[in-house]
Amino acid sequence: MASGTPDDPWQLTTAPGSSSYTMHRDDSVDPPELICVVGSTTLRYQARAIEDLHAWLKEQDGWVPLGAADEKKVAADGSVEAWGRSQENPVGGWYGLRKGYRGRFGMYLPPLLETLGLVELTHDARNNSVRAI
Repeated sequence: MASGTPDDPWQLTTAPGSSSYTMHRDDSVDPPELICVVGSTTLRYQARAIEDLHAWLKEQDGWVPLGAADEKKVAADGSVEAWGRSQENPVGGWYGLRKGYRGRFGMYLPPLLETLGLVELTHDARNNSVRAI
């Protein structure tokens, strides 16, 4: 498995398998970030999202819809995407750090957690879900 550094990023695929992307961790900034590169687009999320999302999924005790949505779209209630934006999550709002590109948390974080062995993820054409291991 990749080490998740800029020189050895995680090679990931969205849950439906329709897009490939990379992620790596940058601990040199405060707060530490996950850098997600999808084609020519770079998204940034707080790195603590890995542990926080896993803990929340364990509390849900079952399958949770991903609900991926762009920043400007409303996220479906009860979804990973909605939790990643909620004032009730541990950071009190968005895990996304790049204004205009803070969304898609539900698309790009769950495959990373699957690669790290923290969750199970469905891989259907649409409406995928995730649950903690």
